Amino acid sequence: MCGIIGYTGKNNAKKIIVDGLYALEYRGYDSAGVCLLNEDGFTVKKSSGRVEVLDKICQALEDNFTCGIGHTRWATHGAPTDVNAHPHTSNEVSLVHNGIIDNYLELKAELEKEGFQFKSETDTECIVHLIQKEYDKEKNQLKAIKNACNQLRGSFALGIIFDGFPNEIWAVRRDNPLIIAKTDDGAFIASDIPALTPYTDSVIRIADGEIAKITCDGISLYDKDLNNKSYSFEKIESNGVKLDKNGYDSFMLKEIYEQPEVLSRVIGINSEKLNKLEKPDCISVIACGSATHAGLVGQYIIEKLAKIPVVVTYASEYRYNLPVVPENTLVVAVSQSGETADTLAALRLSKKAGYKTLGIINVVGSAIARECDSVLYTNAGPEIAVATTKGYTSQLALFYALAYHFANKTEKLSYICENIPEILKNIFKQRDKIKQMAKTICASEDIYFIGRGIDNHVSLECSLKLKEISYIHSEAYPAGELKHGTLSLIEQGVPVIALATDRLYYDKMLGNIKEVASRGAKVILICKDDFLNPQSCADEVFVIPEIDSDFSPFATACVCQLLSYETALLRGSDVDHPRNLAKSVTVE
Repeated sequence: MCGIIGYTGKNNAKKIIVDGLYALEYRGYDSAGVCLLNEDGFTVKKSSGRVEVLDKICQALEDNFTCGIGHTRWATHGAPTDVNAHPHTSNEVSLVHNGIIDNYLELKAELEKEGFQFKSETDTECIVHLIQKEYDKEKNQLKAIKNACNQLRGSFALGIIFDGFPNEIWAVRRDNPLIIAKTDDGAFIASDIPALTPYTDSVIRIADGEIAKITCDGISLYDKDLNNKSYSFEKIESNGVKLDKNGYDSFMLKEIYEQPEVLSRVIGINSEKLNKLEKPDCISVIACGSATHAGLVGQYIIEKLAKIPVVVTYASEYRYNLPVVPENTLVVAVSQSGETADTLAALRLSKKAGYKTLGIINVVGSAIARECDSVLYTNAGPEIAVATTKGYTSQLALFYALAYHFANKTEKLSYICENIPEILKNIFKQRDKIKQMAKTICASEDIYFIGRGIDNHVSLECSLKLKEISYIHSEAYPAGELKHGTLSLIEQGVPVIALATDRLYYDKMLGNIKEVASRGAKVILICKDDFLNPQSCADEVFVIPEIDSDFSPFATACVCQLLSYETALLRGSDVDHPRNLAKSVTVE
């Protein structure tokens, strides 16, 4: 969600910044902009739409800028327009901002009384005017930034440049990620590692409240009291990873097909850390979106195998009503990026309450990973498509690892790394069948998923995947709940996708399928080969390869990932960058 890149040094800042914005596209955005600085002052170019549009605008500029900042914006305050795009400028100050300022309305009112004129609808413009106001007092950048930040309520990561100082960039953060780096040819700030991997394999992570000044000659870091602070570089593991599609049509398709490899290694990499975890009396899962869905499957399998009660809470709701759990509770924070704002806030509340914490995270060194007592890394590699695929199944794998570890049955975990990859490869070989299923549903405006037991939990993720990239309204319900309201929505031609992978529920599922079929539903059944005569009750059937029913979510999720992908293509959607969505949700 939003991206920041800044560079000062000996090379072409315009190219480096625009290239950095391309590298940050995966975070989700709807406008982009740059501010380049030289002895003549600021040159600002902004545009709604993709970075490609901004790139064409910037091509008309000279290549002699050696300092600047850039931004990809995901709209919060104000529509995704050129004027609302970052950077924002106030006389001698220009900046880019990730985050949300909670008290911007009162700040704006005060600033307008003092004569500052606002051009945009954003909360960010308050910040740049506030820094300008403080800078007018003493002409000291460091004090101006500190004094302004002390008046802000909310979250932010800021990249700031001052007119008259064409070789300096300032950076400060609170509850939003920001990193800095230094090479022989210059220095950088960025919101995420992919923007920097072409240039360096080492970064400095700025802590909350710290202010950094970067120049081509070096880095100065200041604490909250403006004292000089020492810093150390952290090696980044993703250096050298090429963020390209490797011949696939999209990042999402590439990441779907990477799942067998990811699952073959995720358990082994974490085995030593798993062995150190003591069995708790209760587990409390905090997560958002797909991570919550992984937690619900985890709840099912942990309670079934390890007999430990599990509470799954949306992180955005955690602060309002903390679950009533025993003292010896393990809080599990789940986040692909490790920067999800709601999950980070919930984690801090759980730590304050005294609970032990465990992170299930993909990004090494991220905020949630740093603040948890222990971490299991999914090691899924960079996930560029906004809609998660390998991120979700790798989180599933680690929930299974917890279940079997606490149940003292770890030998069964070999099933994930040895059997599941081949099962998924066999599913991918049936892509043509899935394409045909997509043709059946692509013109629909409403689709319903039903299932029982573990299939009910995974159906939530299947439904989310379809809606977020195809824009078809889709909902998932426990099959037994149809008669309690949802059946009223079933009419002629409405697709119902039924998941049936556990023999325990086959008879009841057959009854539910008959219920919707008799009301005109177009039924797609995803089942195992022991479901009796599936063609007699469904319009289309996808039989997943032989699989242990406990592990079926890996298979059904992948079938529905491909089904969602093919459906979105038929509807002309941008599968990697679905509208209005962001990869890393760093605001609450």
